[in-house]
Order: sequence, then structure tokens, then C-alpha cells
Amino acid sequence: MRFSEYTTISPMGDAAIRIEFNEAMSVQQYHMMQLLIQHIEDAELPYEEIVPSFQVITILFNPLDVKKKIHNRQNPYQWLEEKICIILQQEIIVTEQMEEVVEIPVCYGGEFGPDLEEVANYHGITPGEVIQKHTGRDYFVYMLGFAPGFPYLGGLDESLATPRKQTPRLKIEAGSVGIAGSQTGVYSIETPGGWQIIGRTPTALFTPEAENPTLLRAGVWIRFYPISIEEYHALKGESLCQSLA
Repeated sequence: MRFSEYTTISPMGDAAIRIEFNEAMSVQQYHMMQLLIQHIEDAELPYEEIVPSFQVITILFNPLDVKKKIHNRQNPYQWLEEKICIILQQEIIVTEQMEEVVEIPVCYGGEFGPDLEEVANYHGITPGEVIQKHTGRDYFVYMLGFAPGFPYLGGLDESLATPRKQTPRLKIEAGSVGIAGSQTGVYSIETPGGWQIIGRTPTALFTPEAENPTLLRAGVWIRFYPISIEEYHALKGESLCQSLA
């Protein structure tokens, strides 16, 4: 197995290289991306930053710094691309390790999940079956983005895939759990959005004043479990007390 079998490399302006993974995102591909980043870092090439996203790794560089490494008339992009292509041709073994599982309580339906019945009706099942399916598997965190601490998750049951709202809401509370297309996610801060909201968690995903402000990180798993509205308020109170301590 080689990186080159799964990637396409291209310029992104005159000071960046874009490496795109060609297949649909998977846990194996995530680990392959992390392995490639490690290989690039180990090569000690003259780049400024490596920026990973859902399926793309972008390498930012200063052409003047790269030029110092070149002893012919080759341009900086071509020189750096050749070095990276050598890395992409290397034989690799991708191993998947089970990372930690973060359990997240969710109060489904009611005022916290105004779209739960709509999602159930869309699929011709009961709200209880939506909850059962949603809590019946673990979800992999591929990356954080969109908003601070917002997790891009993989693993939603295909039978729960639901289109976004035709008219987005102007305000969605932090902690809201939603479905949009084939993804599920948790709003880490209050923000507008068009996801179908099926519940809310009392667990804070983003605490800006904390030493580690985000609860989650790429590479961990999430496991949702249902709680009552009484449990929600009790846990929310505990969370508030901890933040004030």
C-alpha cells in the first residue's frame, strides 16, 4: 500500500500544496492522513504549516525559504512537490487503534429536540426508534471545524439520513444535537444553523476560559446515551457549578 494510490497532489496558489484523498472518508483513511502528516513532519521539509481537513492536507510554504534549498533553476513548488511525491510513493502499513470513547448524555425530543418527530415521520418510524438508532452506535470524530469545538462525525445509521431544514434557524442553542444529510453533530456554541435538531446535551463542548477549551478532538469516538429532562437539568447544574469553581 502506498499513499500515492489514494491521493491527488496539486498546487494551491504559489505558496501551498494540496493533497486530496480520493475515496469516501473512513476511519482507515483518517489514520492514513495522520500517518502521511507524520511522514511529512519527519522529512523536515521547509514548510510553514500543515493544515489537515476532512479529506485534504494543505501544506503552506514560503517560496523564498524553499528557494534557499534549491541549487538549480527549479521553482519552489516543483522542488517541494518532488520531495512530497517521494513520500507518497513509500510503502506503508495503516493500523487502526481504538481511541477513547467520550460518552455524551442527550435529552431527546420536547423543547430540546423540536425536529425529532419530523425526522421520525420522514423515515416512517417512531421517535423512540430514532433515539434507539441514534444511540445504538459509536461515532468517530474526524475533525473539529465550522465553530470552535464542533465535531464532524462519521457513523450515522444510513436509515436516519435526513435533509437539512429548508429554512435555517437564526438561533440554535449550544449543546443541540442534530442530523443533516448523512451526518450527525453537536452544536458547540449558539449559532444559526439548518440541521434537524433531535435533542440537546448538558455537556459543554467548548469552554473558552478552560486550559483545554474543547472537550473533543479528532480521533476519538462519541457515544450518545438518552437522559430525562430531570437528569438534563441536574447535569447542567453540575456543569455550571464546575465552571464557576
